[in-house]
Amino acid sequence: MDIVDFRAYCLSLPEVEECLPFDDVTLVFKVAGRMFAVVGLDNPIGFVVKCDPERVTALRDQYPQVLPAFHFNKKHWNSIRFVGAMSDEELRREIRHSYLLVVGQNVTPKARRVELLEIAKNEGVIDDAERF
Repeated sequence: MDIVDFRAYCLSLPEVEECLPFDDVTLVFKVAGRMFAVVGLDNPIGFVVKCDPERVTALRDQYPQVLPAFHFNKKHWNSIRFVGAMSDEELRREIRHSYLLVVGQNVTPKARRVELLEIAKNEGVIDDAERF
């Protein structure tokens, strides 16, 4: 996976928007106004995604390409390099996990959250094995 594939996958998820809220080189992906993924355009060696706190440590222990995210809460955000031990499908899984985590926990009001989860379910984004 590279930045082009990363961007395409993020934008393939339901109701995702991209923006540059911080500067001209930090591309942010949001769902319902909530950030779930970030990539630097100036040096795109990896990306930042939100992660369940129980998963954060396990991923960092299992994959050398997963690190605490710089400038983010280390308990909830991982920085993942494009190149390394994780397959493209595993990278997509972490992007999807971040998306669903944000929808399931951060989107308000609750009616909007339920609506987005239903859309994600209908579009096959939700994997029944995943917890978010």
